[in-house]
Amino acid sequence: MKKTIRDNLEQVHKNMASACARSGRDIRQITLIAVSKTKPLEDLQMAYDLGVRDFGENKVQEILQKAPQMPSDVRFHMIGHLQRNKVRQVLPHVSVIHSVDSVRLASEIQQEAQRIDRIVDILLEVNVAGEESKFGFSPEEVMEALSSICNFSHIRVCGLMTIAPFVENSEKNRPVFQKLFQLYVDIKRKNIDNVSMSVLSMGMTGDYEVAVEEGATMIRVGTGIFGAR
Repeated sequence: MKKTIRDNLEQVHKNMASACARSGRDIRQITLIAVSKTKPLEDLQMAYDLGVRDFGENKVQEILQKAPQMPSDVRFHMIGHLQRNKVRQVLPHVSVIHSVDSVRLASEIQQEAQRIDRIVDILLEVNVAGEESKFGFSPEEVMEALSSICNFSHIRVCGLMTIAPFVENSEKNRPVFQKLFQLYVDIKRKNIDNVSMSVLSMGMTGDYEVAVEEGATMIRVGTGIFGAR
C-alpha cells in the first residue's frame, strides 16, 4: 500500500511539473491538496510521511475525527458543501474553507469567527458550468456577493474555487478554467479591501494538469493519490 501512495504522489508531482513546463509556471506557486475523504487515517499518515501537509475533506464529521489525530502542522481544507449549522464545529479545525456558496454561509462563518476571535480564510465557490447538481455562485453573482462579504471583519476572501464537470476528456474543462481565471483576474484588478485574490482552487484527479496550465494555485487530487474509493 505504501508503495502505491508513494508512486501515485511521484506521478502527480511529475504531471504537475510537466504542466508547469508547458505553461511557463513555477511549481512552487501551486499547492497540492490530497483529498482524503473516506480514507483511513493510515493513508493520511502515509501521505504526511511523504511530505503532504494539505488535506481536503468533504464532510465535517471526517475533519472532526481526523484533525485531532494528525500532526499539528497539517492543514485541513473544507472542500465540500458546508451547512450553516456545522460552521461552529468545523471552524477550529480548518485552514481554508473552499466552498462558501452563499452570503448567508459567509455571515455564519463571520459570527463564529468573531466569537472565537479568528480571521478565517475562505474561497467563493463558483458554479462556472452552471450545473444544477452543483452548489456555488454563478459567475454573474460573484461581484454582488463580494460587495457584502468584503465587509466582514473576521473573514478574508483569498480567492475562488470551482468544481468542473466530470468529463472523459479533460480538454473539455479548459474553457471552465479559463472563465474562472478571467473572473479571478478581473476581481484582483479592482483591489477590493479584504479581498486578496491570491488563490485559485480548481482541477481534480481527471483534469488538474489542464487546471495548472490555466492558472490554478491549488489543485485537489484524491483518487490520483490514494487510489479509487
